[in-house]
Amino acid sequence: MVWVNGKIIILMKFKIIPITGDASFRKFYRVIFKKKSKIIVICKKEKYKNLVAYAAINKFLNQNKILAPKLYSFDYKNGIMEIEDFGDISFYKVLLKTKNRFLIYKEIVDLLIKVQRINPKKKIKVFKNVSYKIGRYTKKNLFKESDLFFDWYLPQFLSKKKVSKIKKNANKVLYKLYNRLNFSNSNFVHRDFHVQNLIKVGKKVGVIDSQDALIGSPAYDLVSLIDDVRIKNSKKLKQKIFNYYLKKAPQIYRINPKIFLQDFNILSVQRSLKIIGIFSRLSARDKKSQYLKLIPYTWSILKMRMESKIFLELKAIFKKNILNRSKYSFVKK
Repeated sequence: MVWVNGKIIILMKFKIIPITGDASFRKFYRVIFKKKSKIIVICKKEKYKNLVAYAAINKFLNQNKILAPKLYSFDYKNGIMEIEDFGDISFYKVLLKTKNRFLIYKEIVDLLIKVQRINPKKKIKVFKNVSYKIGRYTKKNLFKESDLFFDWYLPQFLSKKKVSKIKKNANKVLYKLYNRLNFSNSNFVHRDFHVQNLIKVGKKVGVIDSQDALIGSPAYDLVSLIDDVRIKNSKKLKQKIFNYYLKKAPQIYRINPKIFLQDFNILSVQRSLKIIGIFSRLSARDKKSQYLKLIPYTWSILKMRMESKIFLELKAIFKKNILNRSKYSFVKK
């Protein structure tokens, strides 16, 4: 049996191949029939975000000439949808095999610039009676995400009372940092714009895993790309990608490069805290311990982005309360 065009039907010669999942509650299966394939997505938890939002944003991206998986059929009640198969050649795989990574990143940055030109303020009509509107990336969102660090990572090695005190003091500092963000929340933000979510589809770049998209800072997706915790790049290459983005970006960012860099660093620190928290939660709650191996490199990114003087207070809190006690040390002893 297989799900085709909204119905369970019997096929004579077909293959169903499980696909390695992501950090969400979704399960993926590739269905191959007569040399054609589709992806079946099954989700029983957080169905609205993982099914409705995903279908809506993919449709929205396609309407704006950004390649995203097309929706073929949808069954919200049973938590199933059928989407286009882009194959499994991610740009993560492409980068691992290339000698000149910068050329690949230039192509991806060109796509990012194109994505950021989209006007994301309109309602997206998903089905006849179902519409979806992309929300805004507010300071509340930023705190909710960075709180994951304090709520899931720190309790691994500090008492509840100690964690509460650190979180309270750190959030006072983070409040000041988030208030320093300059550029308005006006851009389409994928929120996970890294090379494992970008698929090589012929000569084009396909975008997947877009269900968390919001309207936010132009720097956020650039952070996701440059400070990707899944692939290690030199500081020199990171800077080249950043410079190339500024060269191609709207003039407002080019004439204020120091301000844009400050926004970039603040959002990178916020995202690293979020990622460490998410990976800790995946291990503790969802028994997905494979993500723990990425935490040490995430710490190194956090350290690199906190070199600016604006992070002195936050660094002092970390150094006093966390760094020498964590099994993933932030500084060399």
